[in-house]
Amino acid sequence: MKVAITGATGFVGTRLVERLHKEGHQVVVFTRNPERAQRIFPTSAYPQLEVVGYTPTESGSWQQAIAGCQGVVNLAGASIAEGRWTPQRKQEIINSRVQGTEKLVEAIEQADSKPTVLVNSSAVGYYGTSETAIFDETSPPGDDFLAQVCQAWESAAEKVKEAGTRLVIVRTGIVLGMGGALAKMLTPFKLFAGGPLGSGKQWFSWIHRDDLVSLIIFALTHPEVEGVVNGTAPNPVRMGQLCNTLGDVLHRPSWLPVPDFALETLLGDSAKLVLEGQQVIPKRTVSYNFDYQYPTVKPALEDIVR
Repeated sequence: MKVAITGATGFVGTRLVERLHKEGHQVVVFTRNPERAQRIFPTSAYPQLEVVGYTPTESGSWQQAIAGCQGVVNLAGASIAEGRWTPQRKQEIINSRVQGTEKLVEAIEQADSKPTVLVNSSAVGYYGTSETAIFDETSPPGDDFLAQVCQAWESAAEKVKEAGTRLVIVRTGIVLGMGGALAKMLTPFKLFAGGPLGSGKQWFSWIHRDDLVSLIIFALTHPEVEGVVNGTAPNPVRMGQLCNTLGDVLHRPSWLPVPDFALETLLGDSAKLVLEGQQVIPKRTVSYNFDYQYPTVKPALEDIVR
């Protein structure tokens, strides 16, 4: 396939490009910083890769590069986990996802040779938070800020179906890999000061980065996959269990909890990402017979930290 990717230089995107290239696919990287993308994906190592500079929230000549691509993967969006959620930051989080998706859909609609599939990222924040509920792909949306972001994001992607393009929406959990959320948790453990964040009772719906990349490629290459699939492992854990397991894997104690107020002081509104959670089951993902390499958390953590 020839696959266009937004967000290709991010935590998930870089691994996705590596895998697609290794499997012999052509890749078109849409990026706001072509020079950085060329450094990450040098021509010597990625001879079939094309870098296209773009402004994600504006129409432009970049949209012409969509023509001839069989698949599109949309991973772009301003970081939710960094900085305080000021009104300005909230608007940036929404606009980067909604307007960026609208312009991508516009490019697909205008293409003479249209992509057959769009794999669009979303998040388990769609469901809201709960310590008791179990969510799957059929569950209704929550009513907090992240749920509103996800609903607007998915709604923008839905319009691609009018162009006859198959749509897969991947509602992603916390992605575990060397980097991202896990990297921020490793330092205190290595200093023998690790422990659960908040109460430890909140649910942590996670997925190994390699499994998420495999799921995206699975969605690209299996025409029967359509609609919403949860990008989470089939065995979510509570935060306390995650931290205990991480301590075991690192051979470090997990006894010093980080209190709510400390995280809220440090992270502001984005502390919700770790202080509140949801138990999300990938019911539809499993129904497609997707094969997880890391269905449980201990082997996933062992692979990452060792």
